Formats: sequence, C-alpha cells, structure tokens
Amino acid sequence: MRETARDMFAHALSESNIERAFARHVQYDGGALRVVDDLYDFSNFANVLVISFGKAAHSMAEALCAVTGSGLTGIIVDPVEHSAQLSGFRYFRGGHPAPNAESLHAARTILRLLKMQTQHSLNIYLISGGGSALVESPIDGDISLDDLVATYDALVLSGAPIAEINAIRKHLSAVKGGRMARAASGATQLSIMISDVPDSALDSLASGPTMPDSTTVEDCYAIAHKFRLSTKFPARIRELFEHRLLEETPKSDDPEFVTCRWWPILSNHSAQRAAAESATLAGFAVDVDNTCDDWDYAHAADHLLKRLRKLRTGVSRACLISGGEVTVKVDRAAGAGGRNQQFALYCAEKIARENITVISAGTDGIDGNSPAAGAIADGTTLERARKTGFNAAAALREFNTYPLFNALGDSVMTGPTGNNVRDLRILLAW
Repeated sequence: MRETARDMFAHALSESNIERAFARHVQYDGGALRVVDDLYDFSNFANVLVISFGKAAHSMAEALCAVTGSGLTGIIVDPVEHSAQLSGFRYFRGGHPAPNAESLHAARTILRLLKMQTQHSLNIYLISGGGSALVESPIDGDISLDDLVATYDALVLSGAPIAEINAIRKHLSAVKGGRMARAASGATQLSIMISDVPDSALDSLASGPTMPDSTTVEDCYAIAHKFRLSTKFPARIRELFEHRLLEETPKSDDPEFVTCRWWPILSNHSAQRAAAESATLAGFAVDVDNTCDDWDYAHAADHLLKRLRKLRTGVSRACLISGGEVTVKVDRAAGAGGRNQQFALYCAEKIARENITVISAGTDGIDGNSPAAGAIADGTTLERARKTGFNAAAALREFNTYPLFNALGDSVMTGPTGNNVRDLRILLAW
C-alpha cells in the first residue's frame, strides 16, 4: 500500500501540470492572447512586459512563451538556478523561505520597470507560490534584510495560517498587498496564477502583489497579538507594531485596479481531482475532506483518521483525500523535517498495527528544511523505526522527522518540481 500511495501522489503531480493548465486556459492566435474569458490584442499595446515570480516562475514563463512564440521580454525570479534560460528574460535567484539580497534586487528592478509603464503598456504577471520571499522590498527604509529574515522566520514558526502570515507580510512590503500593481497604475495588467493558497484567500498568493488587499492594519495587530509575535520580531518591526505605524494597503475601490484582471489556472483542486481518479481506478471508495485546511497538524490528523475509519465501514477499500496545508508551531530548536513529515509521523503513532497507510507531501517537492517533499506512514512504521534505532516520539517532539523516514525508505523524494499547488494528503484503509 505504500507503493500504491506513492503512485497516487505521483499521478496527482503529473496531472497538476503547468503546460496542461496553459493549454486549457491560455491560447494565442493572430497576435491576440486569450486567457480564460479575456482577450488581449498585442497590436493595441506599445509594449508587453512579463514579470514571473514564484516556485513555478521559470516553468510558467516557458509555458507562456511556448504558447505565444518568441519575442516576449521581462523578468523571472525563481528560487533555483536554471541552466537553460529563456531568451529576452533577466533572471534573479531569490531566497526561499526567507528573502535574500537577490529578492531585494529583483523587487527594486521590477518596481523601476513598472513605474516606466504607461496606459499603452500590457503587464503580464505570472505568479506562483513562494513569491512572498522571492520578491521583497521593505516599505520602510530602516528595515534591513536581516530584519526581514528574522520577521519571516518568526511568522513561519508561529503556527499561524498562511493567509494571516501574508497579511503581515503585505503591510511591511512595498511590493505586496497590491502595491506592485499600484506602481504600474494606468497600464493594463493581467495576472495568471498558479495558486498555493485557499480559494477563498487568493489575494494571499505570493502576498497578493497585484490584487486589492482584503486584510487591514488592524488585522495585523490582532494577528501579532494572537500569536505573541511582538517579542519575536526584530526591534524595528516591533516598533512599527507597538506604535501602530503600519501603512494601509490598496483596497478594492482603489482606481489602480480598474485595468487589472486575475486568472487562477491551476490550484490544489487539480491535484485532488487527479488523486481521486487514481484511487477510484485502484478500487477505493473515495471521499474528499478539506475542512482541516490550516489546522494544527495533530488536530487535522485526528480528524482525518476518524473520517477514514468511518468511511471504511461497509467497504473493502477506503480512500480519504485532503488538500491544503496544516500548521506546525515550532517552539524549540528543530531538526530536519517539515509539516508533512510531522503529520505523517503523528499519524504513525495513531495507526500502529492497523491496515492504514498515509502519505502527506508538498507538490513543490519541498517540505520544511528537509530535502523531501513529505513522507509515508503505515501500521508498521513505529515498529520498523524502533528496529532501526529511532525513537518516533522523540523525533516528533524535536521536529526531526526526516532522518527517521529517510532511514526507513519512506521519504517522498521528488526534488523541486517547479510547481506548487499546496500539499496533498492521501489516507488509505483496507
């Protein structure tokens, strides 16, 4: 069943394909680009600028160029080095999960270019998960790169859901929360998006650089209080919160957005649908449960295992699929691992000696600070770990799950996929 689970996840990855998404939703004919329901005749514009950033930045730009042919120019900000770069594009290697010097350099270059655009310009933004860290410029000149890195670390380790993390990031940034679109006010602006956020919070994708912001400064103060972030922030950021000095972001009634459009063409539902198809073909009764999106990993695991056991009643094979992300609050020095491996090992404790298999992995191929995308656990995991010399409870407590799963051969290793449509959890019972 561990191999069956691997196959299901691999199928979900292959079907959540950027080229296929572009083929379905983006066409180019006679000099006109159609994106879902919108049509852009390139001959109506003096120039077309492409800004692509996120974990899928290179892949998205490659797909767009394949559709339109050569001739596009712009900027690509990606977390990895690409040996074959697209002609006409300037590349930056931004930082992830925290920004680096290239992230700041990329943001400054993008803002400078956007401010040169006019009402005769078409800006095409290709946005994917990870963009928050990859393109960054502090709203306050007194905020250093070290301050940003410390703030990102505090947010990621706080246990806050991604939408709340990004609410704070937006209000500290000169490019997030609609401010990138504001920089090119007057130009026609099109955002093509591969979403790694909840469908109800699309403006948190890459911290919503081209979209009106639905969050406010008051939300930020409440989030910081809720997760006790004030003492964890560096001095300059702490000062902004303590003295309530955050600046408000552009909202939906701002005129900057009159010429802006946004189209998500790939999301977590694509991966869920593919996993469900694979499970059905394998003879499983299938259900989908996304209610635990952004829950604490242990709470989510308890909920999903309860649902799976109920689903198994009366059927020979049951499969429960869950998309989105779980949260992990790291309150001490951590080893190697991530939220997916933490979820899987917690499940291992709850399903010992049962005919249940769980796989939890990220579609970007990266889980936390480990080289794995995630892990597989089943009813034999704890006993096999003990025989290999691992204490599962200690690994869970110390957030050091990767060495255990790697030693068992149960890590999910894909390498960076050049894509990101959030995490996928598949639970099998027979």
